[in-house]
Amino acid sequence: MSRRAIWSRVVIAGCYAAGAIVVLPLALILGHLIVKGLPALSFSFFVDLRRPVGEPGGGMANAIVGTLILVGLAAIIAVPVGVGAGVYLSEFGRSRFSGLVRYTTDLLSGVPSIVVGVAAYGLVVMPMASFSAIAGGVALSILMLPTIIRSTEEVVRLVPQSYREAALALGAPRWKVIQQVVIPAARAGIVTASMLAVARAAGETAPLLFTALGNRFWSTALNKPIASLPVMVFDYARAPYDDWNRQAWTGALVLVMMVTGISAVLRLTVRRVAR
Repeated sequence: MSRRAIWSRVVIAGCYAAGAIVVLPLALILGHLIVKGLPALSFSFFVDLRRPVGEPGGGMANAIVGTLILVGLAAIIAVPVGVGAGVYLSEFGRSRFSGLVRYTTDLLSGVPSIVVGVAAYGLVVMPMASFSAIAGGVALSILMLPTIIRSTEEVVRLVPQSYREAALALGAPRWKVIQQVVIPAARAGIVTASMLAVARAAGETAPLLFTALGNRFWSTALNKPIASLPVMVFDYARAPYDDWNRQAWTGALVLVMMVTGISAVLRLTVRRVAR
């Protein structure tokens, strides 16, 4: 066997090994969650509330609904702003102000989530004099913005310039070209960026400790504390009760299932939009 063939096999084997190293941590995490969380997973977990210490059973129905509400609020705030900012940076991003927006976005992407939670506490919770779903949604939306803005900017920039030139040659104003030509051509990438940001926000815990706090009961009021899966898993995991510890594993498994479901919907949506 020649030296070139040997090196080719070594490189291919290294690529397979690198792929396995990437997959292995996720496989270990999922396997551990399934082993620990599956025994307590039942229908009642999705429809019942938490029970007092010593009573078996119970669930996290309010936390599941609360997580969906918080993520929905965050998406309502972050997606329009993020997409608009990304389109602006791509189409009009040659000014000093656009440079400031890019710099701010890069800084925001590196801010720890707990710092965002503290800031939301001071800016939203204290003026409202109450923890609330609104405060939690604002905190999560801030964490979503950098992903949406930068990804939208990149996918809009990939739209061929000939599309814009053809529309302008037909007499369409610039805003109409962006609205009816550029954004539809980039919609698959925009949807991908938005869903990735939503998936990230769904698993955040630190910001919610300072904003939404939590709730042991059913609560869908936006101006009141609301339960969420990440916070409830955190509370149950550090509790000195075996029942709650088991439910913490189950809650973590359900949270991963939710994020996986979002990713699956993302792939299906992108395929349909791309058609």
